[in-house]
Amino acid sequence: MTLKFELLQADDYSRYLLRSKTDILFNLRGLLQKRAMLSAFIDASADSFLTAIIAITEDERHLLLDVPNDEVIRRRVDAADNLICVTQLDKIKIQFATGPVERITYNGSEVFRASLPAVMLRLQRREYYRLTAPAAHSLSCQIPITHEGESKVISVAADVVDISGGGLAITVPHNGYPFELDMEFADCRLMLPETGPITTNLRIRNIFRITNRDGSVTLRAGCEFMQLNSTMASTIQRYILKVERERNARERIR
Repeated sequence: MTLKFELLQADDYSRYLLRSKTDILFNLRGLLQKRAMLSAFIDASADSFLTAIIAITEDERHLLLDVPNDEVIRRRVDAADNLICVTQLDKIKIQFATGPVERITYNGSEVFRASLPAVMLRLQRREYYRLTAPAAHSLSCQIPITHEGESKVISVAADVVDISGGGLAITVPHNGYPFELDMEFADCRLMLPETGPITTNLRIRNIFRITNRDGSVTLRAGCEFMQLNSTMASTIQRYILKVERERNARERIR
């Protein structure tokens, strides 16, 4: 039986790979805190067992994984070149490879010790985590618009309401220029704090009305990223993870 591991198909899924140690540790700690169960596949085969992250070592160089009760599986893992661990965190698929593991004793129990993964797949295709734009700093997107009958391209600034790995939602500016379903805009510039502008094409996938508390109506447009290269996609993902970390840190202090 041949299984598909997106982690091993770097050309197709490179935009979803995390290589920053900080980002990888953030996700591993999330799995640890939520006691997520991992399916560990031995040498990328169909043979697997259920495990969980017991701890991350203080030097942040190793993971400690739960050991299965089956001694036959334990011996197979002892001889394996790697384990590919597959799980979900907040409905997002997570995959990482451990490399060779060894059995050690931790708090009186036997565990597997594995090196911290250098690469992690965080696959967000259909169920993107949408980050509400932080109140601490506004996000905006410069959208070039060619008005009908005019050759001049005008750059319109739109406020970003939320953002994900697949797109963003904007407040449609009150300027009379058309924003309609399936319209595409080339060379838009998403202004992210500390990272500089991200250049991407956008397609409007939905438009909806929001009634404000004062009775006024605001139009919002949900836009999909088009032809976003892997570097820009990784930058957006790092921004989302950074804001998540900061929010979680503030919540722990409260």
